[in-house]
Amino acid sequence: MTTTPALATDRTRLRLRPRLQPRPRPRTGEGAERRRGLLLAALAAPAAAGVSGPALVVPQAAASLGVSAGAAAWLLTVFGIGMAAGTPLLAAAGRRRGPGGTLRVAAGLVLAGAAVVAVAPGFAGALAGRALLAAGAAGFNVAAFQLAGRDGSGRSAGLVAIGSAAGGTAGLFGGAAVAAAVDWRAALVLPLLSLAALVPVLRDAAATRPTGPQAPAPEATGATEATKATETTETRVPEPSGTRNGGGGTRRILASAPFLAAAGLMLALSTVNFGLMYAGPARVAALTGWGPVPIGAYAALAALAGALTSWGLVRLGPRLGAARVRAVLAAGAVLAVALAAGPWAWPVLLGTAVSSLATAGGQGLLTGASAAGLPESLRDSAVGLFNLAFLTGVAVGPALAAALL
Repeated sequence: MTTTPALATDRTRLRLRPRLQPRPRPRTGEGAERRRGLLLAALAAPAAAGVSGPALVVPQAAASLGVSAGAAAWLLTVFGIGMAAGTPLLAAAGRRRGPGGTLRVAAGLVLAGAAVVAVAPGFAGALAGRALLAAGAAGFNVAAFQLAGRDGSGRSAGLVAIGSAAGGTAGLFGGAAVAAAVDWRAALVLPLLSLAALVPVLRDAAATRPTGPQAPAPEATGATEATKATETTETRVPEPSGTRNGGGGTRRILASAPFLAAAGLMLALSTVNFGLMYAGPARVAALTGWGPVPIGAYAALAALAGALTSWGLVRLGPRLGAARVRAVLAAGAVLAVALAAGPWAWPVLLGTAVSSLATAGGQGLLTGASAAGLPESLRDSAVGLFNLAFLTGVAVGPALAAALL
């Protein structure tokens, strides 16, 4: 059988035609780190939403439980207390059993807390359930950052920080929405949503081990400085008395002027921020007559916009210097309170955004400053005490706002 010239020419062209080069694919390591970071962010976001979830259903909860609105505000306060107490306890469990053990304990606490909230008929039962939920949420946060630390690039920790910040702000709308669709008690148990990511996170924790040097803490790396600006629930904790630093180390930290300046300002910023998280929506409702769902949507958008804008302040911080940074942050908190006292709804929402900007920027700029001048062996403990100051504001803010209102 002979080949026609035309067919031979076609075959020659096919042989001479260069093969198409495959598109370059991202390196497997980078893809795995991104997937892990997103998975851990999905674990941390609902835990953070538990802080703000009940903010807009306090009047409904008060009416149902037969208590005053001021007393019902303790549903927010007790969550901050539970996170402050649960963070060091669950971190200690993680040091003994690893992140997988922390996740299992946290899941048990969240399930137990949700069950108590659902079935307990009185106010005391609701508070107890919220405290258990808060301890479990703290455990999810601790485990998320422990696992993110296995990524030496810091990308995973950055995604966890972003997820935590987004969850904390979205909780305002999410709590109002589930309360309208189901019941006000549903707004109290938003950390249950973290369980959706539990099984794949446990599988990933078992399949991976730390490789190379431990990842730097988010506050110590340039790659994650941006995400520290939006972080609202950091997991570093002080070492208990009797560890390598001992009580003497804690006393030295508490005697450090840079630490006291940073932690004191962070406490003030956090108190104002979470006080406005409770008082701001109440003011908007009184001024407009809007329902919880639209108020939650606007308040959540304002808080998220402020948190994201704080990246610009974090970038500007080194040029301003420590004294000017503290002055700007303090002025932001004062301005937020003044705006929240305005006679229209839009200044109140703007005050929420300004407070969120100052608080998120404060975490990004003051975390490192809290350990300035201290030896390397005390830096982790200083950062832990600094973040306990932040969590104290989470607890005190709503209670103080309720008392003033």
